[in-house]
Amino acid sequence: MGAAEFRLCQVSLERSFGGSSDVRVEREQAIAIRDLLESNTFIPGGHDGGPCRLSIALADAHLALHIGTEKGAHVVSHFLSLAPFRRLTKDYAYICESYHRPIAWPGPERLEAIEITRRAIHNDAAELLRERLSSKVSVDKDTARRLFTLIYALLVRNASSALC
Repeated sequence: MGAAEFRLCQVSLERSFGGSSDVRVEREQAIAIRDLLESNTFIPGGHDGGPCRLSIALADAHLALHIGTEKGAHVVSHFLSLAPFRRLTKDYAYICESYHRPIAWPGPERLEAIEITRRAIHNDAAELLRERLSSKVSVDKDTARRLFTLIYALLVRNASSALC
């Protein structure tokens, strides 16, 4: 089997009831999905190959990753506790809001410092996701970064329960 078979061909996020929508988060989600489908490495453990479909949802205090075949047949669902991601998602939310919040420190230096911090938190969260998935699904760094962006978008939509 070629490497192209161990990839995602479709990614979707659960739409929750009453979740709020943030235009910036929705834009980042769309970009992450586009980039993810363009290039990714996604190797479910114990599965003969893909391409695969991935549906990401919240289930109580867990992240639910539902993996299926290209034709839609269910393969496996994995549930990850959100607890290890709480600090990183809160920090990430704070730094993203700081970027858009007017403060006393104007100018490109402020934005550059915020962007460096945001990227570092994003990398830490992506690495944590890779570690937590490692026994279930193998992903590369860029795939993990894009998946974290999608997870963050899902959590923001459900902020009343997920980020607390």
